[in-house]
Order: sequence, then structure tokens, then C-alpha cells
Amino acid sequence: MELFNQEGLSFALRWLHVLAGIAWIGLLYYFNLVQVPAFAAYGDEGKARNISIDKLARRALWWFRWAAVVTLVLGLLIIGVTENYMQNFMSEDSAFGLPHNSAIFVGMLMGILMAANVWMVIWKNQKVVLANAANVLSGGEADPNAAGAGRRALLASRQNLIFSISMLFYMVGASHFFGPLYNGDSAGKAWTFVIIAVVIGAILELNCLGKLGGTANTNKLLWPYESHKNAIISAVALWVVLYILGEIFLKA
Repeated sequence: MELFNQEGLSFALRWLHVLAGIAWIGLLYYFNLVQVPAFAAYGDEGKARNISIDKLARRALWWFRWAAVVTLVLGLLIIGVTENYMQNFMSEDSAFGLPHNSAIFVGMLMGILMAANVWMVIWKNQKVVLANAANVLSGGEADPNAAGAGRRALLASRQNLIFSISMLFYMVGASHFFGPLYNGDSAGKAWTFVIIAVVIGAILELNCLGKLGGTANTNKLLWPYESHKNAIISAVALWVVLYILGEIFLKA
């Protein structure tokens, strides 16, 4: 395989897409499994906590949000350079097969939603938290909005953790797992799988945004986000549900 042709370009983009994705999802896991629990031990007004937010979290968030952008852009470029990738994408005539396309489509939608969460929810609210930490360290008054902003960012970050296991499974598994046994040829079944997955994802997303009961700790619907352990359990549960749906609608 030569690197300076369409096939080589497609390979290079996939390789870089994976590298960027490792950086993005790796930092997502770092935030949820390491940083948030560690920062909680400082206490809300601890100087050490504000120093860590200002120096450590600020740098980590820079790599986090731009890794998300690079991963997304490279994924879209892969679609553009792969010959006939979108031709008859969700029809029986698809060159890649309906199960493959359905699986990767669900993974793509989750990835796009996760990237949107990074920039439109997590980073938007973390800017408030970062500004507050810098202000307090310089002797200013604490911003009363910082706690609420941090809470909203946390909920979206935990939702991204919940999405990540299924997203990675369908993005990576589309080519390797949905093979000969998954040779369904019904566009109706394939679309059913996609639509159910989208509905489940939409409900979870609305929940993490506080649209189904608010963002307060008293909202029992937010159980999946109250600890990283709960988020991991919820992530596995989501994967199991989608896997069963795939067995029903995508397998021959």
C-alpha cells in the first residue's frame, strides 16, 4: 500500500483518527475516574483545589477539547475520501452491508453528540469554573455561579463516559464484529435499530442536561452521574441494551 494515493490517504486518516480518539477518550476517563474524585477531596474552597483547577485542569481541558475536534474532523474526512462510502448507505444495495453501516452510524452519532457536549456544555461551563479559580487565587470573591457551572459540566462529562463504551464498540466493531453472521438485508430492521438507539441516546442526553427533572442532587433520574462507579454501570447497561437490539435487528 502506498501512502500517496486514495487508499493510503484513507489509511493515514484512520490512523490519525484513532490516535486523536485515544487522546480524547483517555482524557475523558482521566477526568471522570481520576481528577474529579481527587479534587473532591480538597473541599469546595480549598486553595490547593483552586491551584489544581487553574494549573492542571486548564491544561488538560485544552488537550481534551481540541482532541475532540481533531477526532471529529478526521472522522468526517474519512467519509469524504473513502470511495462510495455514503452510496446507498442505509439501503440493501450498500457496498459495506447494512449491519456494518447501522453499527458505525450509531457510533458516529454518539461521537458527534459527545463532541457537542465537550464544546457546548463541558467547556462552556468549565470556563466559568476556571475563571473563578483564577479570581479566587488572585484575592477576588468566589463566583456563586461556579458551583452550578461545575455541576452541569460534570453531568455532561459523565454522560460522555456512559456513551463512550458503546460508541467505541460500534465505531471499531463495525468492520470487525458485524461480519458474516450479521448479514441482514432488511433496511427496515436496520433503520429500526438506528432509530431506537437514537431515541435512547436522546433521552439520556436530555437527562444529563437537566431537562427531565433538573440538575439538583435530589433528582433521582441523575443517579447514573452521581459517581464514576454509577456512570460505569450505566455505560455497561447501555452497551448491553444496544447489543441485544443489534442481535434482534441486525443479525441474520
